[in-house]
Amino acid sequence: MKDLAFSVLRTLADGRFHSGEAMAQQLGCSRTLVWQAVHHLENEFGLTVFSVRGQGYRLPAPFSLLDVSSVRAALDERAANVFTLALADEIDSSNTQLTTRAAQGAPHGLVLAAERQTAGRGRLGRRWQMRLGAGLTFSLLWRFDRGLSGLAGLSLVVGIAIVRALREFGVPVALKWPNDVLLDGRKLAGILIELSGDALGPAAVVIGIGLNVEAPGEVDQPVANLADAGCKVGRNALLAALLNQLAGVLAQFDRDGFAAFRDEWHQLAAFIGQPVRLSFSHGEPADGIAVGVDDSGALLVDGAAGRRVFHVGEVSLRAAP
Repeated sequence: MKDLAFSVLRTLADGRFHSGEAMAQQLGCSRTLVWQAVHHLENEFGLTVFSVRGQGYRLPAPFSLLDVSSVRAALDERAANVFTLALADEIDSSNTQLTTRAAQGAPHGLVLAAERQTAGRGRLGRRWQMRLGAGLTFSLLWRFDRGLSGLAGLSLVVGIAIVRALREFGVPVALKWPNDVLLDGRKLAGILIELSGDALGPAAVVIGIGLNVEAPGEVDQPVANLADAGCKVGRNALLAALLNQLAGVLAQFDRDGFAAFRDEWHQLAAFIGQPVRLSFSHGEPADGIAVGVDDSGALLVDGAAGRRVFHVGEVSLRAAP
């Protein structure tokens, strides 16, 4: 039913009335199946569909679906030469799917974007579920010449690319170590990186990005979205802008590592110079003043026992003692 539901959604995406009979003829099915697909859009996808006797079905407003040709038209020459774009209506997780394809020999630069993810996930296994059309979720495969040991700081560099793209649209975002993008102190976007390969290289990396365009729905933390910030950019233009920045940033990272981006990351970072608490999956939290990151992207925190270096952890602001 989901395939038919997406076909009906594409018909209704113009925001106009379409009769059940006309859609049945167009899609080669019965009016009953169209009716069931409309209910699927409402009950499973969370969309509102108006039904008016004698006129048919209509969405409250036009609905913008992801479109390969629209994205490719907005890519610059470098990104167009690097990325191959694939779109899915519904999958479990773009990172899971792309990781599987990477192991099967998928090409460098493959991008998989999804309208809906049923098992979207973030760092530390957190659930990251977006209402249909409310977010932009995609993963990309990047094959690095450097090995796994040389990929420290990669999530911070991806964050820089996201900030550069969003600032093109006037969105004043900041970075939270190691992989969140903040707007007004709340999470706007997250990064999930999964690695495979050899210590000395080469390495295959799947980079997953989830960004809230509108209020996302089911997430487990305070979040921000672009619409509330007054940014009305469409998802196709947003995806193209992100890919344009990622193409250059990832190529430079492969050549020069994180050290080349360290100063820029400091300029974009939240919480620098402020009291923070680092939480871990095991053990006691650590408190101190965040002073920055080193050339590998590790967080530097000054505490009672002196300066400490952290490669993992969850950062939150804490009240000054």
